[in-house]
Amino acid sequence: MAKSALTESSASGPVLLDAMTALSDRAHDVITRLRTSVFAPGEEKIVDLRFTITKAAEMVGRTSEAIRQAEADGRLPAPRLSAAKRREGYSLAEINHMRDVFGTRPRRGPEDPPIILAVQNFKGGVGKSTLTCHVAQYLALKGYRVAVIDCDSQASTTTIFGFNPDIDIDDEQTLLPFFRHGGEPDLKYGLRATAWPGIDLIPANLGLYQAEYEAAARLRGNPDALDRLRRGVESMADEYDVVLLDPPPALGMLSLAVLRAANALLIPTPPSTVDFASTAHFLRMIVETLEVMQGHLGARGYHFLRVVATKVDEGKSAHTQIRDMMAAVFGSDMLSASLLDSAEIDNANVQLRTVYELAGPPTKTYERCRNNLDRLNGEIELLIRKAWPSHRSDLRRLGLG
Repeated sequence: MAKSALTESSASGPVLLDAMTALSDRAHDVITRLRTSVFAPGEEKIVDLRFTITKAAEMVGRTSEAIRQAEADGRLPAPRLSAAKRREGYSLAEINHMRDVFGTRPRRGPEDPPIILAVQNFKGGVGKSTLTCHVAQYLALKGYRVAVIDCDSQASTTTIFGFNPDIDIDDEQTLLPFFRHGGEPDLKYGLRATAWPGIDLIPANLGLYQAEYEAAARLRGNPDALDRLRRGVESMADEYDVVLLDPPPALGMLSLAVLRAANALLIPTPPSTVDFASTAHFLRMIVETLEVMQGHLGARGYHFLRVVATKVDEGKSAHTQIRDMMAAVFGSDMLSASLLDSAEIDNANVQLRTVYELAGPPTKTYERCRNNLDRLNGEIELLIRKAWPSHRSDLRRLGLG
């Protein structure tokens, strides 16, 4: 068992810096070894999801026979076969190529606004990063072009997407240079591909916390500085359908900048009295803060704003009662599906993955969790599409308008 540096120090006096350094080094070593085992080979995250031709046909919106015919006439490449001459399945990149060939890949129209979706609550531990990552990957599975901007120096989202914030990410690759005086003029410098086709990321690390001070320094006598992030996001958003923002769980400069940058908002809220009260305070602060900023910077509206019940254990009556109370209070401004507390999400987190990245034969627990995530994210996708004028006629035809 590891010797306790803190116990030895506290026995003879206060905990000293060298003891805390030892704890930090040991924790960092565990994360490094975990990452090596999970992301091997090469310590890079690999997402090797494969889809059968039946599933591919469902995702593409064409029949299996149409896919086979396109492969036969050369519009699609020949499928990858095993030594036994059986199809090995299609990757997400291959699925997206099929969508492009058949013209079924979902896109916003040229005049449709990119959705800048912030997943925001000023309280930590509400499932903010978990929701951000699963929404991003759901949209990527559907074929949308997604960018994720990790604005939180804890860098949970960066880690889940396969990067070690302490090793892989330099301060200059985060938002920090953008907030420095005389820094980067736009955000394109920070975008990097992830293991997921269709998802790019601007990562975070601990050094991003300095951006709070940089942003505050810019703000002195210049309230327009709060709109700098909005302009930066707009400089790269045209390349994407959806940009997801994962802000820090605090009322600071970055959180305020995210409020101004976003044009849609999700508020994750676990079903507890404390978390409900925190969300009520958060909503009040949003109103007061936006009113003040509006006086200096002009009005800023959202295509949609929804409360999301997160970390819900339906086996606990207290959770279901508080969720029902939240639904009564927020009405149509709360998503009907909840992010359920599931062992599958915990199991995926242990592997630094999401439920959408889990491989292997599906269990009943996995299927329940996956179906719940798809229902929740399907609601969010519908809200996104409703914000795009070019999609509204199709939605009305389907009875979803």
